Amino acid sequence: MGTDNSRSASGYGEGDVSAVISTEDVARQAEALGATVSRDAVRALVEGEPLLELSSLVAGYDAMEILHGIDLAVGAGQSLCLVGPNGAGKSTVLHSIFGFTRIFGGEIVIDGETVTALTPAQKLKQAGIAYVLQDNSVFPDMSVEENLLMGGYLKDKPFEAREAAERVFEKYDRLAARRSEKAGVLSGGERRLLEISRALIMEPKVLLVDEPSIGLEPRYIDMVFDILADLQTSDGKTIILVEQNAKKGLAFADLGYVLVSGRVAMVDEGEALLANPEVGRLFLGG
Repeated sequence: MGTDNSRSASGYGEGDVSAVISTEDVARQAEALGATVSRDAVRALVEGEPLLELSSLVAGYDAMEILHGIDLAVGAGQSLCLVGPNGAGKSTVLHSIFGFTRIFGGEIVIDGETVTALTPAQKLKQAGIAYVLQDNSVFPDMSVEENLLMGGYLKDKPFEAREAAERVFEKYDRLAARRSEKAGVLSGGERRLLEISRALIMEPKVLLVDEPSIGLEPRYIDMVFDILADLQTSDGKTIILVEQNAKKGLAFADLGYVLVSGRVAMVDEGEALLANPEVGRLFLGG
């Protein structure tokens, strides 16, 4: 591996990969290299006890099994990035944590409580898990403030959502300046900020973020990752993300997971995976 880290684990072997390979070749070679990583190796990367843990999770859609025994663990205030070839099951991991998939086996535990069978609404309100969708999900004809208040639809008392929205405006001047404007006029970066901020209204412990940089100009990508970094370091949020820009995602995250064909093939600290030549050749373009 590119760094000497006794806590890392992988199922990767030896082999040469050309500098430019097709998507099909990436998937084929990654699958040949993949092997299931042990639960002990996954837990060894967590600082203290895991806040969120998946144990032997088998999940998919309808009768189709996509994830085949996923073990994952992340501590309070840590960040984790999932990378891998197309179709590896990265977004399905997020969907499963939040309750969008069918769980065939295994369990999901947060803060010591099993939440496997909870609905998405229960995951948000009771377990403190929020999901920032991959697709543009702002309501363009509603104001910025109204969009934020929509994030508090599960609050027991409406004033609690308004108080949370005010805290967002205090934190982000960019949104405060446009609170009465329609969300449809915001830039791509501002819309992504609004989506992330709306997820904060329920004051979650865990943020699931699906492709935060997708469709954004480079200057906005940096802004979004700065926002996520601040939420982790200043607010103590635990962040799990899937990111198409694997270099950016691994550089940001404390922990990195390589998924291959619905299984965890490698786990390590994010910077160590970023420096790993096998990961570089297959997923980082060099």
